[in-house]
Amino acid sequence: MYVVLLTFSDNKGDAGKHMQGHKDWLQAGFDDGVFLMAGSLQPNRGGAILAHNVTHADLTTRVESDPFVAANVVGAEILEIAPSRADPRLNFLLG
Repeated sequence: MYVVLLTFSDNKGDAGKHMQGHKDWLQAGFDDGVFLMAGSLQPNRGGAILAHNVTHADLTTRVESDPFVAANVVGAEILEIAPSRADPRLNFLLG
């Protein structure tokens, strides 16, 4: 399981130019069963994504293809989590 942090860069003002591509990229991640949740980092710091069912290498490639990342609107950090306990509703993450 992974947490992807997308933190705004100095190019934050260019976000509008790439917003539709970023939304399409997010939808593809959900459609492919990789993204579990996406949302905004508060206050106005960027975004975060929970991902699973993917290798680190494949997730890195996917993240690099985000139009926000490609245009340096955000910097990306991928954090890997090895779940060992979960609420029963999230047991599918325990591998």
